[in-house]
Amino acid sequence: MFTGIVTDVGRIEAVQQQGDLRVVVSTTYDTGTIDLGASIACSGVCLTVVDKAPGRLSFDVSAESVSRTATGMWETGRRLNLERALRLGDELGGHIVTGHVDGTGTVETMVDEGGSIRITIAAPRAIAPYVAAKGSITVDGVSLTVNSVEDMAEAVRFGLNIIPHTARATTFADLKPGQAVNLEIDVLARYLQRMEQARATA
Repeated sequence: MFTGIVTDVGRIEAVQQQGDLRVVVSTTYDTGTIDLGASIACSGVCLTVVDKAPGRLSFDVSAESVSRTATGMWETGRRLNLERALRLGDELGGHIVTGHVDGTGTVETMVDEGGSIRITIAAPRAIAPYVAAKGSITVDGVSLTVNSVEDMAEAVRFGLNIIPHTARATTFADLKPGQAVNLEIDVLARYLQRMEQARATA
């Protein structure tokens, strides 16, 4: 379980195909405090630490995970938003995040708005029921508030404002129009939608 508050930005140092994809990520975390088998969210994807060294963490990424995450995410040199798993007593500063990607979206526009950056993202229509203005969504592992929602025939478009601190503390400084991003819907929205479906068929 995570909060969507990024605590480090790592970089993929090496990628090896050995059954699953073995990905080695540089980090400023004290890896001595991270156990093998621990969960780390990597740009919104919950992965298990399978090896470690000072300043390095290794993960195995299954073909299923590769197929469900943003295109180009698992390439050498790619920066990743990192978050360690939530511990009992930690501050819940964002919202509850599971590290399971529900779909990918595409950055459509990026516009300066005051000191922030206004971003619009287009996502698959299946995600539309779970996206609401003033609700939460996770984009590349970052907990964000949805500012606007526009339903379209085959997609949903939503807007976000990225404040300067968030841009500096995450990989959002690397974002550009046309780039694919990982999306996770709010777990509360997921259960509310399921309840509505169950009530409709009762």
